[in-house]
Amino acid sequence: MRKVVIGSAVICAATACAVAALIVKHRMKKSGRWARAEAIVNDFEEKCATPIGKLRQVADAMMVEMHAGLASEGGSKLKMLISYVDSLPKGDEKGLFYALDLGGTNFRVIRVQLGGKEEGVINQEAEEVSIPPHLMVGSSYELFDFIASEVARFVTSESEEYQLPAGRQRELGFTFSFPVRQTSLASGTLIKWTKGFSIEETVGEDVVSELTKAIERQGLDLHVAALVNDTVGTLAGGRYYDNDVVAAVILGTGTNAAYVERAHAIPKWHGLLPKSGEMVINMEWGNFRSSHLPLTEYDLLLDTESLNPGEQIFEKLISGMYLGEILRKVLLSLAEEASFFGDIVPPKLMVPFILRTPHMSSMHLDTSSDLRVVGSKLKDILGISNTSFKTRKMVVKLCDIIAKRGARLSAAGIFGILKKQGRDVATEKQRTVVALDGGLFEHYTTFRNCLESTLAEMLGKEVASSVIIKHANDGSGIGAALIAAAHSQYLELDSS
Repeated sequence: MRKVVIGSAVICAATACAVAALIVKHRMKKSGRWARAEAIVNDFEEKCATPIGKLRQVADAMMVEMHAGLASEGGSKLKMLISYVDSLPKGDEKGLFYALDLGGTNFRVIRVQLGGKEEGVINQEAEEVSIPPHLMVGSSYELFDFIASEVARFVTSESEEYQLPAGRQRELGFTFSFPVRQTSLASGTLIKWTKGFSIEETVGEDVVSELTKAIERQGLDLHVAALVNDTVGTLAGGRYYDNDVVAAVILGTGTNAAYVERAHAIPKWHGLLPKSGEMVINMEWGNFRSSHLPLTEYDLLLDTESLNPGEQIFEKLISGMYLGEILRKVLLSLAEEASFFGDIVPPKLMVPFILRTPHMSSMHLDTSSDLRVVGSKLKDILGISNTSFKTRKMVVKLCDIIAKRGARLSAAGIFGILKKQGRDVATEKQRTVVALDGGLFEHYTTFRNCLESTLAEMLGKEVASSVIIKHANDGSGIGAALIAAAHSQYLELDSS
């Protein structure tokens, strides 16, 4: 009997030792995994670093590219497109103006009643229309006919308060957010369709001419006064409310910047210098590239796998389209190389663009004590359950690294523009306003705050006190109508 008891005790002890050994082994394995995960994240953080010295190099490189792009066509990664907008709204415009904003699968028709300095925008109405999918791949005639018929319906249904003075044509600003080679204020040929449109016969054609012909077929007396890029529209919208606005930046799904340049500082401009002495430049800054940009292996992989490899590198670092995808790629690397989410790599984590920037923003801004928002997002979007607090905290750290790098690089870009304009130094009574729009800037609080504080840091205390970042909502809509007002064919008649 004693032998049995001793035997049982030995077996129990051996089992306990084996279990203990397994636990120790598991803990060591887990500890090894965590150390590997920390090493990956620390390496990523190091490569994403944006000390002020590096940001100044980025800003200087941006300025060099701006000069090159203004000197000649194709001389720079920055297109530095001449917008032909040489007169921005002053706030004293009066009358009824329209805008058509075509930027994707929907378009908007807008009417704005302006009452001059005293009354400003008296009334504003808009209507959004979805474009039937078959028209996006049909014929140019059908697409523009559909758009013009909706514009005509919008105009003919307006109440009597919107009547124009006798003998006057309605005037419209046309925001067309597709690549265009602009040839005058109200003409530009389509370079290529994007965003799901594919109508080959429109490529190389003047989009204003196509719209005008369709409007005429509707029997509508409406003059397309300006062809406007959405960033230029944001600048115009900002200037209408504040005369010190000198640049505009869009930080949304995509990104771009426009600013006011001295006409004589544009060597590639061969026309007569405008009376104002100024010209709005559409930078197309998303295509900026420099050896000073802090690129990681994840950014290079994202670029290689994108629809436009080697292009829009700046945009791929700072815009809402890509921030969530960079986070997904880092998390996938952690899952594969450090078993960050357990022994099996979560299948959904392998799906490109499943993790969007709004998801990343929600996790980043999670203030709950147990980071429950992070936990629920990982579960709902990626199918990753039962994450530890430690894991969630690491995810928040990655959000912080990616968002702050994007925000600080955006600030460096803005600083580059201000430096080009000579507004990076303190001068008496000079107030500088930059209009910003886009969902990323508007809704991602950490991103916005980091951008603003970084710009202030780069400018220095004295200059920063006179530089203001202002949110300019819906520039792509009302901005086009305001540019039509600033370039109205009836301006001289009204001022006489």
